[in-house]
Order: sequence, then C-alpha cells, then structure tokens
Amino acid sequence: MKKLSRSAFLLIGGAVLAALLVALVLTRDPAPMELTFTELEEKIDQGAIAEATILDRSHEVRGILIEDDELFIASFPAEATDELFAELRAAEPAITLEVDRQDTSLWVQLLFNLLPILLLVGIFLFFINSMQGGGRGVMSFGKAKARKMSKDQPTVTFADVAGADEAVEELIEIRDFLADPDRFQKIGAKIPKGVLLFGPPGTGKTLLARAVAGEAGVPFFTISGSDFVEMFVGVGASRVRDLFEQAKAESPAIIFVDEIDAVGRHRGAGLGGGHDEREQTLNQLLVEMDGFDVSTGVILIAATNRPDILDPALLRPGRFDRQIVVDRPDLEGRRNIANVHAAGKPLADDVSTDVIARRTPGFTGADIANLLNEAALLAARRDKKTISQAEIEDAIDRVIAGPERKSRAMSDKEKAVIAYHESGHALVGHVLPNTDPIHKISIVARGRALGWTLALPTQDRYLQSRSELTDTMAMLLGGRTAEELIFGDPTTGASDDIDRVATIARSMVTEFGMSESLGPQRLGRKSGEVFLGKDQGHEADYSDDVAMKIDSEVLALVESAHEEAREILTLHRSVLDRLAEELIEHESLDGDALEAILSEAGGAVENSPAGASAHPTINPPQPAEQMRAEGMD
Repeated sequence: MKKLSRSAFLLIGGAVLAALLVALVLTRDPAPMELTFTELEEKIDQGAIAEATILDRSHEVRGILIEDDELFIASFPAEATDELFAELRAAEPAITLEVDRQDTSLWVQLLFNLLPILLLVGIFLFFINSMQGGGRGVMSFGKAKARKMSKDQPTVTFADVAGADEAVEELIEIRDFLADPDRFQKIGAKIPKGVLLFGPPGTGKTLLARAVAGEAGVPFFTISGSDFVEMFVGVGASRVRDLFEQAKAESPAIIFVDEIDAVGRHRGAGLGGGHDEREQTLNQLLVEMDGFDVSTGVILIAATNRPDILDPALLRPGRFDRQIVVDRPDLEGRRNIANVHAAGKPLADDVSTDVIARRTPGFTGADIANLLNEAALLAARRDKKTISQAEIEDAIDRVIAGPERKSRAMSDKEKAVIAYHESGHALVGHVLPNTDPIHKISIVARGRALGWTLALPTQDRYLQSRSELTDTMAMLLGGRTAEELIFGDPTTGASDDIDRVATIARSMVTEFGMSESLGPQRLGRKSGEVFLGKDQGHEADYSDDVAMKIDSEVLALVESAHEEAREILTLHRSVLDRLAEELIEHESLDGDALEAILSEAGGAVENSPAGASAHPTINPPQPAEQMRAEGMD
C-alpha cells in the first residue's frame, strides 16, 4: 500500500506540473518589438507612441505604439535618462508616461540578507546530522539508539544456550518474574533490578540475554555502551532517560547494554580528571537504575569483559543485584556446544563431538562455532560431501596457530634448526612428568610461528603446582637447548620461549611465594590507571637487598630448568635426532607416528625437586590463541 500511494502521488504531481507548464506557455505575452535608441527617438518625434514606462534600474523603455497597439522595448544609456524623460513629456500627441523605480521586494531583500546565514546553519546541521547517525534527524540526537527486537525475529531460548548451565539457572528467575510478576510480588519478593554478565569474550553473554527475552516473550531493547557517549555533554544522559522511558512504556521489558564498561568506568580516573560526558551519562544511569519501581517490570542486563574497571556505585546492591560469571565451558559444556553448532552440518562417521570437546580445552563457544565453520569450509574446498576428522583436526590447528604458510621458502639449514628446536620441546615435554601430553609437532609455518608444538591437557585444570611450573619452564627451554646442543649457535627463534620462562620464574618468586629463601610473600605492587584498563607500572616495596635475592632466585630457577632440559636431550640424543629427521621429511608428526618415536625415550621421569608441589597457584584454562606450547617468531 505504501508503494502504491507513493506512485499515485508522484503521478498526480507530475500531471499537475505538466498542466502548469502548458498554461504558462499558452498564457505568456508575445515578445515585444526591440527598438534601438535612435529608433526610439524617431518614434517620439513622429508621435507614434501611445504609452511608455521608464524602467529606472534596468535603463529600458517599455510601451505601446499607436499603430496596431504593438508592444516595444528599447534600451537607453544612463546619462541620457533626463533628456529622454523630457522628450517623452514634450511629445505630441501626449504620451501616457510612467516611471517604474524597480524597487526590490522586502521578502527578496530579507532573502538575500539571510541567505549566507541560512547556508551556514544548513551546513552545520548537515554535519551534526551525519555525526548523529544520518537519517535519524538533527533534533533526535538526544534520543536513545536502542534497537527493539520484534517478534518476527528468530526466537532464542535457553535450549539454544550450551556450556553455561550455572548462568542459565541464575537467569531462570528473571524469566519467571517477567512471565508472572504477581507470583513474586504477592509474597514480597523482589527481582534483581540489574543483572551483570561478565566473562571472557565469546562465552555467550549476549546470547544469554536474548534467551531471557525469548523465554519471557517481552520487548527486548539492545544498545551498546558506546552509543551513549557523544561529543556533546548531556547527550548521553538524555539517551539514558529516553531508553528507560521507552522500556517503561512497554513493560515488562528487558534493556540489554552490551560493553557497559564504555560508559560505566570508574569516575574520576584519567589524566587531569574524569571524562565529563561519560560521568554525566553514568550518573544518569545510576539514578535510573535505583529510581524506577520494581513493579514496572523493567530489568537491566549488561555485559562486559572487564568488571574490575566498573564504578563501585554501579555494582552495589540495588543496581546490579546479581552478578553472573559466564566462564569458558568445561569438557561437558564444550561437548554440548559442539552438538549445538554441529546441527545441520553433515559429519562423517569418524567425527565425534566427544573428541572435539577433548581436543579443545580453553575454547569458548565462539571458538567452537568458528572451528566447525572452518571445518565445513575446508570440506567444501576439498569437494567433500561430509566433514571428516581430518577437516576437524586441520580446523583446530587453524584456530590455535593460524593458517598454514607453505609458500614461505626456507633454506635447508633453517629448516633443520626449526626441526631440532621443535623436537627439543616435544622430547623434554614428553619425558618430564608434570607437563601436558604432546599431541602434535610441526615445522610448517602458521601465523607468525615458524614451527609449533602442541601439548594438550587430559582434563581441565585450574591450579598449577610448583613442579608443574618448573617442568613447563624446562619444556619451553627445550628448543633453545637443542639448538645449543646440536649447532652450538643459538638463534633468535627462542625469544618468545625466553620471555615466557622469565615471566613464570619471576611470578613464582614475587607473586606465588614459591621461593625457599624469600618465603610465601608477595613482593612488589602493580600501579595503574583504571581508565586505561591496564597496569601502568610496577612499584617496588622492598629493599635493594631483597631485589638482589629476587634476581638470584629467578636466575636459579631459569638455570635449573635449562640444565634439566640439557640433561634430558643429552640422554636421549638418538630420539632427538630421529624426531628432527622425521620432521624434516614429513613436516608434521602426530598420533601413532609421534608416539612411536617418543616412546623410545621411555615414560615420564621423576626429576622434580622434593616437595615441589606444595604451592599451587590459580591457573584458568588458556584461550585458544595461547594454547600452543611454543612458536618460533
């Protein structure tokens, strides 16, 4: 109907315009006869002019001739105005004479005076409109930019959410309250005014919020925290007010603010003070959250990756009453997520979601979705009808280490150095008892790494003991040690290993209290600006003597790990050589082929110091991009 009415309007408008043009052509006066100034004077002398009008500003004479009432027009020089006027007045027979001073209309004068100002104002409003989102209108930039999800959009329910069972349980009460608020209010129960979802990126915070709206069947307003912040002070606060007014008008409703840390950061932080616009927006948000009545049925759900930088007033009870951690999924969660994302994909008989779950520790839901999509793309690229385990394995390698770069040309010497480097990692990691099993080694460049060794844990772990940390350092130094042992000339390929070893050793001494001489104490404090979201520096709260002890303890740990790696590689030199030879020939080793070579070195040996496992430290599963044991930059 809108298209038809618009077409009819255009048709009628075109017809009216055509009629006006025809009427203008038919009613237009005939063109007057043009006379020269000399011919004009002759007509005056002959008495052939009946009427004449002098146009003062254009220096023209328009009139009617006595003969045939013919119109005429003639131009005259400005200096002859007085003389011409006198001739016309003295003419016989008398001429009906008029003078048109051609005064400009008041409206025309106003137009010319105001046109520059109007032009400047128009340009200014155009740029303001562009900065505020284009077609929303200049005067609407104080309105909230929230998008309302309609009922026509696909509904998301809790059945679509996997790997976050605890978070779903916490949100079920929100769903029940929105579906039947009277049941809670009759017994005096109050639903949380705000729910804060926080956790690593890709864990499903936005999906959980949409599932709440889908389950309760209520209007769902979504907006980003950055949409509140503009260059004009007060605009963000106005948008907060408008957002809550929209939600109250359609209550019960949900407001979802994604990346709330963009507007909810700690007030007063920053170089030279706080950010006025952001702080005013946050103040208005605090008022709205603590001001609207619970009976209105408006619930604010927010998501962030950095809850530590949010303002304390935003996190207090009465605003964000419930704070839900959405962490990386465990083994069972990864299996359920793989089942969700595998739906609709033709998997071969050798593919199992259990295997995918075991192969992806530390993966988030977004990582697993990306993994299965990469596997589907690889299968399509290889003209396969189903996704086999080979595509799954290749997709995991792509997600962890990046795409292969087989086009990179390397000399035989560099290839041998990389092969021994990765073999050193794998052999030391296999022999030591407190490291993860070696799953794959490769000298095919991926991402920024020239080679990589993949060690995967057999189960999810959240703590690391001292012996595990020391064995990890020895494994990291296995590549550098192999270069020294075989070539006698180490390369720059171990720079990332050395950096990680130094970080682990210093953390063991200064953070985890794993030093025998210094004891269980934290040494040094981190100082940083909250608004940066990062630590700005490190403040030493210890004496110079303690600093020397810290350096000596760190050096002792690194040297001990280095010597342990050297002893293992020297003892199993034949296995090291064979690993390197196979890598040079095949470029990648995994599965039974890798296990057959590593088994020649025997099982894990007990070579950690006594009592080394007495000081565990919290160590959550690493993200997918940090899971590889080593990569030569």
